[in-house]
Amino acid sequence: MQNAAQGKVIVITGATSGIGQIAASLLAAEGARLVLVARDRTRAEKTLAHLRERGPNQAHRAHIGDLSRLAEMKRVGSEIAAAEPRVDVLINNAGNIFAQRALTEDGFERTFATNHVAYFVLTLALRDRLIAAAPARIISTASAAHRGEKLDFEDLQSANGYRPTSVYGRSKLCNILFTRALARRLTGTGVTANCLHPGFVRTNLGQRSGGVFAGMVRMAMLFAARPERGANTIVYLATSPAVADVSGGYFVDCRAATPSAQAQDDASAERLWTATAHLAGIG
Repeated sequence: MQNAAQGKVIVITGATSGIGQIAASLLAAEGARLVLVARDRTRAEKTLAHLRERGPNQAHRAHIGDLSRLAEMKRVGSEIAAAEPRVDVLINNAGNIFAQRALTEDGFERTFATNHVAYFVLTLALRDRLIAAAPARIISTASAAHRGEKLDFEDLQSANGYRPTSVYGRSKLCNILFTRALARRLTGTGVTANCLHPGFVRTNLGQRSGGVFAGMVRMAMLFAARPERGANTIVYLATSPAVADVSGGYFVDCRAATPSAQAQDDASAERLWTATAHLAGIG
């Protein structure tokens, strides 16, 4: 029996470590051709070498770019759209948490830029390629960290009272609201959009900036589950026939789940879409 991923072109961000790397490896083993978006060329080449072992008959490739920078988001999106006539699956998975507030060159708070704006910009850049491949799928890695959070549309850049975990949680709330708004816009195109909570799993999240906060994260990771847990849900959403017609959903452990009431607020989803499009200079 042919694997569901056989011959599919799958674009994935955040695939050089953690759940993204495992998901890419599993999909390559099922016959997919992976197109990576990575910030570090050395790590990207190492991941590509592994993917070529797992899926030796596919021309896996990588595009290098810093997805916290708007110009890089747009450049990478344009490069992939030019190189790939069709994209069967887009997996928005790159993300981070930062101990200190800092702004990107675009004036965006780093967490908001990396965890939300990059999802938005890359998805819209590849929208036509996904429609060309329909039935196609868009998957975004969110988190249960969204619970208890609410967006302040007067302070999307978290200038007031920066707290790393809360800012991260709000970025994950953005992922779910984005998925809901995106699913509505994709109705009738043959492209679905879903998101997931990967579980509290061992990753490099928040550990690269150093300092006390990074040390606390490393300690917490000692109690985290293996990253395969989250990777399995990504692969499920990318390939399972059971979710072929499901769109706008939030999944945990390969099952549909109910996010917070704030994450189900369609008025907030539309307001976030409009605000992000304005900030990104799109539409």
